[in-house]
Amino acid sequence: MALDSSKVRAAVSGAVSVGPTTSTPPTGTGGTITGFTDLGYVSDAGVTEARSRSTNEIHAWQGGALVRTLITSGALTYHFVLLETKLDTVKLFYGATVTSTVTDGSFVVIPTNTGGRQSFIVDVIDGAELIRTYIPQGEVTDVGDHVYVNSDPVGYDCTITAYPDSTLGANAKVWATALKS
Repeated sequence: MALDSSKVRAAVSGAVSVGPTTSTPPTGTGGTITGFTDLGYVSDAGVTEARSRSTNEIHAWQGGALVRTLITSGALTYHFVLLETKLDTVKLFYGATVTSTVTDGSFVVIPTNTGGRQSFIVDVIDGAELIRTYIPQGEVTDVGDHVYVNSDPVGYDCTITAYPDSTLGANAKVWATALKS
């Protein structure tokens, strides 16, 4: 097996973008993204993709041997902390229905609001290489504490759950320029 250090990728930069589920989906790593809004700076922890599974182990009567493992459920989530305080990040974090015409800068907080299902694009950039993840049906299902302290930025800690999309036939689609032939 040949080792090739030029194929080692790092998430040097990137972007998290949000749009309505009716936004035009990306068709790959090239071209312009339309109908999505870049949510701005993300903390230096980047974006964490997590896949979780629940299983049911089937054991045989003979010696209690494990004979099969069934996947009973699974989830795909993306976690990140947004650093910019602007209308789009506040709307996403609070699930608020704030409009751009708010003149006094206020919004109401209802702890159970998620903002509903939206589409997301996560771009991971390493020089000329790009990994693009498209989530056609995502929703903010968890938020972190909102900490106000003089030693750290105000962050908007969000976890997005990617739901199955009937058109895509999956929860997300990923393109990577390094895998193009």
